[in-house]
Amino acid sequence: MKQLLTFLLLSVSALAFAQKPIEMNLWPNGPKTSNGDAEDMAKVWVYLPDEKRATGRAVVCFPGGGYQHLAMNHEGHDWAPFFNGQGIALIVVKYRMPNGVHEVPAEDAYEAIRLVRRMARDWHINKDDVGIMGFSAGGHLASTVATHAPNGAMPNFQILFYPVISMEQGITHQGSRTNLLGKKPKRKLVNLYCNEQHVGKHTPRAFIALANDDKAVPPINSLNYYEALYAAKVPASMHIYPSGGHGFGARQSFAYHLELMLELKAWLQSF
Repeated sequence: MKQLLTFLLLSVSALAFAQKPIEMNLWPNGPKTSNGDAEDMAKVWVYLPDEKRATGRAVVCFPGGGYQHLAMNHEGHDWAPFFNGQGIALIVVKYRMPNGVHEVPAEDAYEAIRLVRRMARDWHINKDDVGIMGFSAGGHLASTVATHAPNGAMPNFQILFYPVISMEQGITHQGSRTNLLGKKPKRKLVNLYCNEQHVGKHTPRAFIALANDDKAVPPINSLNYYEALYAAKVPASMHIYPSGGHGFGARQSFAYHLELMLELKAWLQSF
């Protein structure tokens, strides 16, 4: 009952402080790398908390969709009240689909993080407290950023929901692999995007959440990533729920929605 009351208060507070987003084109002068589809434009929606409530923290969000489409609502926009209610800015990214041009999603992700840091003063954001959040294939993109980002685009923390981590056959999500790397990628390219292989001491701290009965993305993806983080002495928290399948995101129909929100809130307050 105490947890329920806490969550209800959290929800009411979040709704009260949710703001109308700022919508922006990520590449006003055009992207550096084309995916072959001129109509597929990268965009961001910036949800800022009330200035009096702002903590300076920001989360850059990458929805999932197998690198083929994007689940923009329950893995994107629907999270704004939760974060804004805690004084955290949420930046939802519509990144471009790779269409086999593997550099494209990461290029958009890096630019989104750089944009947040460029606008930090105007948006009341601390440049050193910018995290990322990704779901499924968006979790692969987020973990790619966390393990490969160049200077200026490395996040300070990462939140991963039922993420694709590996590109290895039998472990990966096949559709995500094909859409990102093509049907017959070279071994070197596969290794590049097996993100568990690239964890190091500079990889940011992580929160990982998934369901035990996920049939779309094998839980071994998250387990291997957690093991690599642990070996590198990177702080990590992993939450495996008994059921829920794949793609629950912010949906309240997820049986462990309450526990998830409280555990994520507690983790965000731990550093």
